[in-house]
Amino acid sequence: MINTPFNKPGIFYKGNLHTHSTRSDGDFPAEVVVERYKSKGYDFLALSDHFLEEYDYPITDTRLLRDSRFTTLIAAELHVGKTLNDETWHILAVGLPIDFERLKDNEDITAIVKRAASYGAFIGIVHPTWYGLQPEDARVLPIIDAVEIYNHGSYMESERGDGWGLCDVLLNEGRRVYSFATDDAHHLTHDAFGGWVYVKSERLDPDSILESLKTGSFYSSQGPKLHDIKIENNDIVIDCSPATSIIISGRGSRGENIFGKAMTTAKFPTTQFQGAYFRVTIVDDCGQKAWSNAI
Repeated sequence: MINTPFNKPGIFYKGNLHTHSTRSDGDFPAEVVVERYKSKGYDFLALSDHFLEEYDYPITDTRLLRDSRFTTLIAAELHVGKTLNDETWHILAVGLPIDFERLKDNEDITAIVKRAASYGAFIGIVHPTWYGLQPEDARVLPIIDAVEIYNHGSYMESERGDGWGLCDVLLNEGRRVYSFATDDAHHLTHDAFGGWVYVKSERLDPDSILESLKTGSFYSSQGPKLHDIKIENNDIVIDCSPATSIIISGRGSRGENIFGKAMTTAKFPTTQFQGAYFRVTIVDDCGQKAWSNAI
């Protein structure tokens, strides 16, 4: 048996991990942002306002906006120091304490990432293509849980929403990183409701959702659904919602694909993926995708 969310107890909850409010540079206050996502069928949301001095280092408190059918995670987008191309760092931290301290004297990106991780936060590299983040940048980070492989806002605004390039580089180097899709919504118009995660959890509460994120019990989507990924008789078997292509990608250039109409299952031999990893992409007839974590 392979370790995937599909063979774990619980149900899948739909959520967005990267969103902004008027606490930083978003257009709407937190309660409006939450209500918009609830109305679109989401189960949880992380408001990740920019942790910058100009916004007084906000940790947006959404605890009073939770109810029995919708929950929130406390988060922030961390910024300090410069990348190799002289851009300010952007790191997502989901699962922070509400009293997470403002930037300390002489704290660099590695130090603040370590501090966030010490509280059990889910640490994600966000929109790497949008600002030209290089593999050499990612290698300095002491802890990485995941790479944002689709950012809807970056895709809509600059066609730089795809982060798989960096994620695959790290996977090829043997880093065990997950992958996640988000909106990064500021305006709740063109930049919203375009990418999310389905998290497998036994309960809809922040601690359970965070634990599932930290252990990779989730997959990402723009609409299509993955129902199962398993190994049977040395074959990788995929069950999904109707798709026009089902693609399996692995180390380097290794990959296989099947094209058709309304396909809901596919089978690939494990041979070329032995000793490394594979990940699954499905594409529906509208061009929308769903992505598994690397297995």
